[in-house]
Amino acid sequence: MKPLAPVHIGRYRVVAILGEGGMGRVLLGLSPDGRLAAVKQIRPDLAQDPTFRSRFRREVDASRRVAGAYTAAVLDADPEAPAPWLASVFVNGPTLGDAVPLPPESIRYLAAGLASALIEIHRAGLIHRDLKPGNVILTDDGPRVIDFGIARAAVGASELTHTGSVIGSPGFMSPEQAEGRQLTPASDVFSLGSLLVMAATGHSPFAGASTPQTLYNIVHQQPDLRMVPFADLAAACLAKDPARRPTPEQILAHLGQIPPTARPWPPAVHAAVADQRAAVAAALKPRRRRTGPLMAVAAGTVVVAAAATIVGLTLSGDEATTPNTTIAAPPPPTSTTQPNPDPLATPNLRRTDPCKVLDGRHVEPGGQLKAKPTSRFARCGLELPDGITVDLGLGYQQVSNDSPGPPEQVEGRPLIMRGVDGNKTCQAMTPTVDVPSLGISATVGFEHRKPEAACKTARSMLAEAIRVIRSGSAAGHLPQGTLQTTDPCALPDPATTARLFGTATTSGPNKLHECKWQFAGPLSVSLDTGIDPGREDESQPVQVAGITAYQQVDEVSPGNGGCRLAWAHRPFDDSWVEIVALSYDGAGTGVPPQTICQNLRDLAATIIPKLPKP
Repeated sequence: MKPLAPVHIGRYRVVAILGEGGMGRVLLGLSPDGRLAAVKQIRPDLAQDPTFRSRFRREVDASRRVAGAYTAAVLDADPEAPAPWLASVFVNGPTLGDAVPLPPESIRYLAAGLASALIEIHRAGLIHRDLKPGNVILTDDGPRVIDFGIARAAVGASELTHTGSVIGSPGFMSPEQAEGRQLTPASDVFSLGSLLVMAATGHSPFAGASTPQTLYNIVHQQPDLRMVPFADLAAACLAKDPARRPTPEQILAHLGQIPPTARPWPPAVHAAVADQRAAVAAALKPRRRRTGPLMAVAAGTVVVAAAATIVGLTLSGDEATTPNTTIAAPPPPTSTTQPNPDPLATPNLRRTDPCKVLDGRHVEPGGQLKAKPTSRFARCGLELPDGITVDLGLGYQQVSNDSPGPPEQVEGRPLIMRGVDGNKTCQAMTPTVDVPSLGISATVGFEHRKPEAACKTARSMLAEAIRVIRSGSAAGHLPQGTLQTTDPCALPDPATTARLFGTATTSGPNKLHECKWQFAGPLSVSLDTGIDPGREDESQPVQVAGITAYQQVDEVSPGNGGCRLAWAHRPFDDSWVEIVALSYDGAGTGVPPQTICQNLRDLAATIIPKLPKP
């Protein structure tokens, strides 16, 4: 994205390049009456293909029929130009992907706006086919669905697509789209359901660490909707059978009357809209001829900064294309996604000292908390003034909500309240923003107090913990070489795990510092604190990559069982050490435990060089 010497495309004076892709580029244009437009210009070499030009011509004709308050209308087009182009209304605002997670009341406005947009798109005989976060812009008065760049006319669609190819964005495809089957408007409804989950959790409900993993999840896995507002609606939209999904009209009926509001989004979204509007206005001001290079660069930077989030148009030449085949189980995934910058995301929780979060803090009605000497990477025991021990956990396994209906909120996050340990304790929990299956929890025992007081204390602890974590005051200041900041899911080499254990059917974090893969048996990689593995009974020392590790064979019957391999990484305190542990349960797989132990040693040899130096 960069500033552009003003030129004309049709009647539009274009002043900046907003994006480029495999099919062409998107430019910021000005019409003669002063309106802003997003002008998509197709590469001339593609236009030389008669089939492509015919397809583009049909898409332009279909797109002109789309109107409505929640779409970006097509203003003009010239499919016969040497470089065909299409101009649509320029939409100012961040993309949905830049604004998540959203609170429940905003998700309701989002759902209604998306359903209204699909009604207009489908009425025009189109299927959008690429309804994803980057194609939804949040404006001051509601969402806008943009970019029909890979939409196809619903009538005669087979003539407009390449046989055996799938076009779209993997994380938000429907099952039939992922398998390359014929699509109906119900495919867009499935994508709408995925967007609702994305809006609540910050990620696709089927996200995997690789495209094959994601496509497999879409076709075969059921999403986790426990922390999603309007979960019943999302579940209906995400039905694997297209015939069981609601229509957009039924979605609107389910949502009921939407109360009018001038500000449907959190304040940060409206602030972003205002900032971007000002940035574009500044970038469009004519530059004086005497302006030096530094000023020109600065102005270009404004255009780039604004355009990165104002225009979510994509060019489908860069979208995923996958074979038209049945989706098989993918190879073991590797972590390739960029870390989530939110303080409540797992990468940042690994940099947080759990005892610094609440030590010395006052909660109601419990009083001032005091951290106990012994803690773990992601768990801290604390004591109330009356001697009752309470607990703060970061990134432990999430649980379902005991209460009926949508979850309550705590500091703008979904709240789960439940009884644990035979209902002798009360736990308040909220999901991490990037991995909803993991949660931040505060646990308080009843002991000598009433359950209501214990639950109120747990909720107060969780609210205070969220505020402190967001402030950043408990992050950092960790020992040199600690394992605490390490993501265990990123440690195993995918090629090595495939060679040693075969093909994984599922994978993902089980805790903040534990990751699991399901092969013929389950493989676990965990980072923890505890006593030195060499002091454990029945542990056998072995040499791996220059260090002494300890393996334990768990043989449930002759030639049948599993193996655990662990070693001390560095001291944690006077009694405990930091531990890396690998385990594989091969019971019933037919693989002898000694072979499993050898495989774990081979895997460990590839992991040890990746660990921080103690």
